[in-house]
Amino acid sequence: MKNILVAILMLAVIILGFMYWDQKNNEKESLAENSALIQKQIRNVGKLVVTEGTFSQVFTYKNSKSFYFDVLSARKKALIVVNAEVSIAYDLSKLEIEIDEEAKKVVIKSIPKEEININPNIKYYDVTQDYLNQFEAEDYNKIKSRIEKGLNEKIEKSSLKKNAKNRLVSELQKIYILTSSMGWTLEYENQPITNPENLENIKI
Repeated sequence: MKNILVAILMLAVIILGFMYWDQKNNEKESLAENSALIQKQIRNVGKLVVTEGTFSQVFTYKNSKSFYFDVLSARKKALIVVNAEVSIAYDLSKLEIEIDEEAKKVVIKSIPKEEININPNIKYYDVTQDYLNQFEAEDYNKIKSRIEKGLNEKIEKSSLKKNAKNRLVSELQKIYILTSSMGWTLEYENQPITNPENLENIKI
């Protein structure tokens, strides 16, 4: 009788041990599947997000030189019309992500900076110049520099940068939705993201 009880107890221990091992094994497999799914989603997000806009601006350039104790002067001027195509991009293939399988946590380590590309189409009108003061490479460089400065100011005042960031946030929210639905935590700058709106206030 005693031998039968011992045999039953041993059998019960073996069965419970196998069930525990099988459960842990299933958890590991599930965790590996979840991790792979998260990595796949991040790869899908890792694309180039581009927001485009067009800006127009008119500039007037004037320059004068004096000669012979200011008795004579030579002038040059031009009307410049600029139509510029501007794009603001976030290359999300540069998004740095760390996956902590044990803690079921996805950490955004670094978000790429915006890349602003300005492609101006410059046309000159009403160009006049005196013989002693003609347009040179230095003038065109000054004009180009002034145009770029003016366009950058317009971009800062426009909604283009805000729209670009909104698109970035939209892509990051896809990661949050996935991690949240799987019971994982998304974190950025040592702060857990508890809802999609948190991502709208991130500093890049």
